[in-house]
Amino acid sequence: MPYPFRPYSIPRRAEDEMRARAAAFADELASRRSVRAFRADPIPLDVLDACILAASRAPSGANRQPWTFVVVTDAAAKRAIRLAAEEEERKSYAERMDDEWLAALEPLGTNWEKPFLETAPALVVVFRHAYGCEPGPWSVSSSKGERTYQNYYSQESVGIACGFLIAALHHAGLATLTHTPSPMSFLARVLQRPENEKAFLLLPVGYPAEDCTVPAIERKPLDAVRVRV
Repeated sequence: MPYPFRPYSIPRRAEDEMRARAAAFADELASRRSVRAFRADPIPLDVLDACILAASRAPSGANRQPWTFVVVTDAAAKRAIRLAAEEEERKSYAERMDDEWLAALEPLGTNWEKPFLETAPALVVVFRHAYGCEPGPWSVSSSKGERTYQNYYSQESVGIACGFLIAALHHAGLATLTHTPSPMSFLARVLQRPENEKAFLLLPVGYPAEDCTVPAIERKPLDAVRVRV
């Protein structure tokens, strides 16, 4: 059955107000940086929930909303994630990454050690639903007897939601890091997620450590990333 449709509008702002709001938002995101040194201070989990709620408002293919956000604050779980991530990262740095990849990472000072996975007060692990298995109008019976349905553009949809989440966290005053240990299948095992959920992104979240530093990198200017046709 088709969804019911309802009227929709957004405020039409004066052009000067639009310019000011767009510039302010760009300036705010320009100050966002990836952080690898966190304080252990706890963060307000209701703020984190509000950021995840904002992320869940992202568009998704056929409105399937193919994501789960797992918030990890338990010390033992964070420890297990760190140990498993470092095992994979050690293999990557020693065996999987070629010389060009390692050379690209060298100026950033990264290595296989990931202490931030324990020191950050919270981890958000984003899982992509490769397919859906909740009862619904699209469900069909699988060979295992469960009710499943297809998700469409799930990679793109979850990627957009992660972008929303990163912006929301920064806007709220929290630091984070986009961490993608590869392979990431250990996250589903440690967090006991169902078979249809695939780890997509791991985000440590917290406040920067007092001695936190970040590389003095430059972003490309607008003319280098924008093309008008």
